[in-house]
Amino acid sequence: MTPEQILQVPPKVLTQAQREFYFAEGYLRVERAIGEDWLAKLRAATEELVERGRKLAKPDAVFDLEPGHRLDAPRLRRVSNPVEQHPVFWDYCLHSPMPDIVADLVGPDVKFHHSKLNFKWAQGGEEVKWHYDISFWPHTNYSPLTVGTYLYDCGMEQGPLGVLPRSHLIDPMFSQYDAEGNWTGCLSEADCRKLDLSKAVFLPGPAGSLTLHNCRTLHYSAKNDSDLGRPLLLNTMTSADAFPYTMNPIKPKHDQQLLRGKRAVFAHHDPRPCLIPPDWSAGYTSIFALQQEEKAEVVAR
Repeated sequence: MTPEQILQVPPKVLTQAQREFYFAEGYLRVERAIGEDWLAKLRAATEELVERGRKLAKPDAVFDLEPGHRLDAPRLRRVSNPVEQHPVFWDYCLHSPMPDIVADLVGPDVKFHHSKLNFKWAQGGEEVKWHYDISFWPHTNYSPLTVGTYLYDCGMEQGPLGVLPRSHLIDPMFSQYDAEGNWTGCLSEADCRKLDLSKAVFLPGPAGSLTLHNCRTLHYSAKNDSDLGRPLLLNTMTSADAFPYTMNPIKPKHDQQLLRGKRAVFAHHDPRPCLIPPDWSAGYTSIFALQQEEKAEVVAR
C-alpha cells in the first residue's frame, strides 16, 4: 500500500495528524502507549534474560556482550530474537496495542520481521552510528518500520534514539559500504558531512513510550554515560505486501508471520532502488560489533 492508500483507512489508535506526521517526517513518538501491566511483564522477562546472559563468558548466537562483561558485572549489548527466548515478548507482538499502532502506519495487514532487545549499559553503553535499517534487510517496498519500546524512563543522558527528519525522502540513498567495498553498516564520515545533523531530533520518553521510524530514516544513538542502563525492545514489522529480497541475518522463526489482517496476494514494488547488503550466510553478529569493528567469535543466526 502507498501512504495515500494507508491514510484512507480509518486509524485504530493514532490520530490522523500523527499518521500524516509519520509519513512526512519519517518517525513518530507515542508517549505512554503501553500500560503498566505490559511493562511489568516485559521488565520481568528482560531480567530473566539478563540473568541468563550474566553466566556467559563470551557471546553466543543469542547474547551479544560488551567487552568487559563479567559474571559479577554483566554488560549485555543485545539479545537476538527475544520473541524466541521468552513467551512474553511474542505475546506482546500479538496482543498489546503496539501492532495496532503499526497497522495505522503500514496498513491493516501487518507482518512480523524480527525483534531485538538492545541494551545501553550504564557508564559506557555504546554509540550506534548514523545508518539506515533497510539496507540490512531490503524489501520490495519501504513500508517496514521499527518500533522501540522504552521499558523504563529514558532521558537524554541515556542515549535515546535520534532521527534525522525527512531523511527517508533522500534519493538516492547513501551507501553503507566503505570506499574499499567493505560493509560498515553505517554512513561514512564524508557522507555525514553532507547532512545537516544539527536538525537531528532525539526521542527520550517515559516508560511505555514508543518510537517508530521508517526503514529509510537515518538514525543514531549516543553512548550512555549515565548511571542508569537503557534496555530498548525493538520490533520490526512490515505491510503484508512487502517481501524481503535477501535472507534475514537473525533468522527468526516468526519471520513473515501475520500479526494483523490477511496475507497479501500481490507484492507491492517501490520503484526506488535499495542497497543490497553482503551475503549474510558468511556470518553476522550485531550492528554494535560491526560498527565497532570487532572480530566476532561466533555468528548470531
